[in-house]
Amino acid sequence: MSAGMVLLRRGARGIEMLVVHPGGPFFAKKHEGAWSIPKGMIEEGEDPLAAAQREVVEELGVTPPAPPYVALGDVRLKSGKRVHAWAARADFDPSRIVSNEFELEWPPRSGRLQRFPEVDRASWVDLETAKRLTSPALAPLFERAVSKETLDIVFGDPP
Repeated sequence: MSAGMVLLRRGARGIEMLVVHPGGPFFAKKHEGAWSIPKGMIEEGEDPLAAAQREVVEELGVTPPAPPYVALGDVRLKSGKRVHAWAARADFDPSRIVSNEFELEWPPRSGRLQRFPEVDRASWVDLETAKRLTSPALAPLFERAVSKETLDIVFGDPP
């Protein structure tokens, strides 16, 4: 199981959400369908919301957003992995992200280990762009995130 966040802001194009592109050689030339939300595995005994907050720090290098958090439920990816997500308000320059790194033998069977960022870029996008760039399995999370009920809570608007 994984946990992540759909980060939201009011931007020039209305409500925008943050999507992230995975780093490393396997995704270097992939675009549509390769992006995601900041998310990662829930560690043994870890609270899922705490895991989602941790992933924001690890993948983006930013402070986790302040509450309120709105639970968006979960979705199942094609791989079978379940992703639990929360919506939260955030606003920062995605060109300034600093992701944690992972180590990979690259090129394969070369015996040479290289380090790559877990996330190599991030972008604020509108709903339709988010759905086009990410796995179709994430679409329900984006739809729930932009519902009036969620937006009223996240942005503190009156119901």
